[in-house]
Amino acid sequence: MGILKCEIWFCMKVSYKKILRDGGVGVLATDTIYGILGQALRPKTVERIYEAKGRNPKKPFIILISSINDLELFKIKLNIETLEFLKKIWPDKVSVILPAGDPIFKYLHRGTKKLAFRMPKNKKLISLVSEISPLVAPSANPEGEKPAGNIQEAKKYFGDKIDFYVSGKTSSKPSTLIEVKRGKVIVLREGDVQIKTKD
Repeated sequence: MGILKCEIWFCMKVSYKKILRDGGVGVLATDTIYGILGQALRPKTVERIYEAKGRNPKKPFIILISSINDLELFKIKLNIETLEFLKKIWPDKVSVILPAGDPIFKYLHRGTKKLAFRMPKNKKLISLVSEISPLVAPSANPEGEKPAGNIQEAKKYFGDKIDFYVSGKTSSKPSTLIEVKRGKVIVLREGDVQIKTKD
């Protein structure tokens, strides 16, 4: 893509926000672990991240949103029960899988007809998402490798496949991953946040 490689908030007067806005991808500290971020509504950007990670093409990415209203961009329709549940658990380190079968988003749901969303509590991150757009945010590691614990590890993994690298504070755990299915909450992965479910 020919975009400058950066390791700080601004690099030769080109901000990392502009790079993301223009369709670029970067490694940043999220509210959980380091992730590779890029605009979720740009199919070419999403495919580029799949290629960089060597990701299984049938596995969707988690998408960061700044508001429940962002779900409308993906034609997600929520019933009152699910909406109230999301309002209780967000923002936080909880990724929620929701039905999302619209064919226009097949490049995101990869045929699963489901998408996972997270609304971060981290103010800097949620401000970034609000300013740019919803962002895909898979962990910063090639498929099968452990997530990068710092920028140096991320650079060893990806080198110039990524447009910029921004260091920051992270958690040692990924997000709690749950699915809302026919009104029932199913915990698929335990993270920093515990979710109580009803049988």
